[in-house]
Amino acid sequence: MGVLKAGSLCWLFHVLVLVCALCQILYVGSIGAQTAQLSVDASPQNAQVIPGNMFGIFFEEINHAGAGGLWAELVSNRGFEAGGPNTPSNIDPWLTIGDESNIIVATDRSSCFAGNPIALRMEVHCETSGTNACPSGGVGIYNPGYWGMNIERRKVYRATMYIKSSDSVELTVSLTSSDGLQNLASHTITGDKEDFVEWTKVEFDLESIDRNTNSRLQLTTTKSGIIWFDQVSLMPSDTYMGHGFRKDLASMLANLKPRFLKFPGGNYVMGNYLVNAFRWSETVGPWEERPGHFNDAWAYWTDDGLGFFEFLQLAEDLGACPVWVVNDGASLNEEVPTATIAAFVKDVVNGIEFARGDPQTAWGSVRAAMGHPEPFQLYYVSIGNQECSKYYYKVNYMKFYSAIKASYPDITIISSCDRSAISPVNPADLYDVHVYTSSGDMFSRSRMFDNTARNGPKAIVSEYAVTGNDAGRGTLIAALAEAAFLIGLERNSDVVEMASCAPLFVNDNDRRWNPDAIVFNSWQHYGCPNYWMLHFFKDSSGAALHPSTIQLSNYDQLVTSAITWNNSQDGNTYLKIKVVNFGSKAVNLNISVTGLETDIQKFGSIKTVLTSGWLRDENSFQQPDKVVPAASPITNAGEQMGVVLDSYSLTSFDILLGSSQTLHSVSGSSL
Repeated sequence: MGVLKAGSLCWLFHVLVLVCALCQILYVGSIGAQTAQLSVDASPQNAQVIPGNMFGIFFEEINHAGAGGLWAELVSNRGFEAGGPNTPSNIDPWLTIGDESNIIVATDRSSCFAGNPIALRMEVHCETSGTNACPSGGVGIYNPGYWGMNIERRKVYRATMYIKSSDSVELTVSLTSSDGLQNLASHTITGDKEDFVEWTKVEFDLESIDRNTNSRLQLTTTKSGIIWFDQVSLMPSDTYMGHGFRKDLASMLANLKPRFLKFPGGNYVMGNYLVNAFRWSETVGPWEERPGHFNDAWAYWTDDGLGFFEFLQLAEDLGACPVWVVNDGASLNEEVPTATIAAFVKDVVNGIEFARGDPQTAWGSVRAAMGHPEPFQLYYVSIGNQECSKYYYKVNYMKFYSAIKASYPDITIISSCDRSAISPVNPADLYDVHVYTSSGDMFSRSRMFDNTARNGPKAIVSEYAVTGNDAGRGTLIAALAEAAFLIGLERNSDVVEMASCAPLFVNDNDRRWNPDAIVFNSWQHYGCPNYWMLHFFKDSSGAALHPSTIQLSNYDQLVTSAITWNNSQDGNTYLKIKVVNFGSKAVNLNISVTGLETDIQKFGSIKTVLTSGWLRDENSFQQPDKVVPAASPITNAGEQMGVVLDSYSLTSFDILLGSSQTLHSVSGSSL
């Protein structure tokens, strides 16, 4: 080994000093705790009511959030349409079992469905026995789903398919492991020569005898002949509220208690080109008849099983107000001129009729035929997706605005233009705001609306997220910055009506955007730190916001708010104080509460903290609970109380109040 010289020792010393400094920056710790004073005026007369739909969720079909995610359909490209209208076409991800001497498959235009004419023709050359016997197990096709199907033991799956053949049929439908060696469930379809001469719908249940998280659906036979297939579907029988949504993922949404659901996306609605835009009318009616479309904004095919009706149903199931983002005749690369925009305007009005119209109306009858005769509670429509700078937007917007208000004056219309563009000649009920920025800038934007004029239309901040290097795949520091931003929106809820983060979901196999609130694959899921941060705000919608001030010299890293809210589960009323400490110093916080009309209860108050050991800590499939809220009882709850705020943390204090505290708020639920 060598001997270090004096110069090398000096260099090493400086390196160690630098490393220590970096550790102080990157790791959460107590650096010189200071004392701050927080004053809360909890008197009802000085409170303002936060809008009842303040915090919600925004769903975009990105990252396979719906297809292969929230929508529980397990078969990818179930109608063989993804390869396009020209045949033969690519049938990906379908693959064959057996070599080309035994089986040939090709798409043709023989489907019984006019809207999606492609079907798959399977020609089998081998026999059950003899010199030309099929391989053991037969030949056929299989579908691996979206990066493997999660098949669970003793769970039931509903298989549906359309079959046509001029020969007798003996077809085995199986759920197997990815290599086909483990059989989980099977069903045999048999029929004489005349049974399947015309397209025939076949439905049956498959109950799995075991579990495999990387399974496939396969259709095999040992009989020669030709069989056509179309619209091959496999759905779990156990879905959220029985409406086709993957239960674990929908439950993650329900746990946030969202007050609105904005859908079906932003760029997804527009498309890179209008030919690939989301067209609501092509996503309703029987699922077999929906043509599907290529999601060119995010580069994958969607069968549109998750369509306009399903989004409205999801909002209803979540107890959330639907907020429909409509295509206004613009894509990312095209724009319909005002002279020919009328058809697009009529299409949107028809969409509202589908959602709200009487079952005797043209489009209301379609909804009723789908099993929902009662109207959906659609009262928000967003015209486009941040398209104000496009040449025709403002003029076209007024065409939409006038037509919607003429038929549905109670609809709240959201403009893509900012507040400065709203005027009597270009009116709007709300204006849309998107914020994507670094964590430091997001934290500073807690004051974004402080100086906004208190009259005129209010904002809906429908998309916000920390992006960039410190966002990672969902870090603690990003969540804290977003929490500070949301506290700022709470404090300015007289000029901000609604807020939702973006994106909501990501399938870990297709990350088109980072970070996202909820990560999943075929069988696992976890919430990122910003998902858990949202739990701190699920009691805010409709709550009473109280004035609060914090005093601390030479440390501007604290953001606070205070609300009173009713817990609908136990009937109790709480004063919730939230504090973001975005700095490296722990803070001794002295809280002073005045104006209460009742006493603070001695027991029953809860402190909840979101923090971790490193600013860039993330959750993962291996450590899904690395950054999650931790709750503990408050033992010194009172009008005067001292608490400690960890560095780099979000802390809430839910202080239990007596039953006589007057509230003008909407009931919520606890964290």
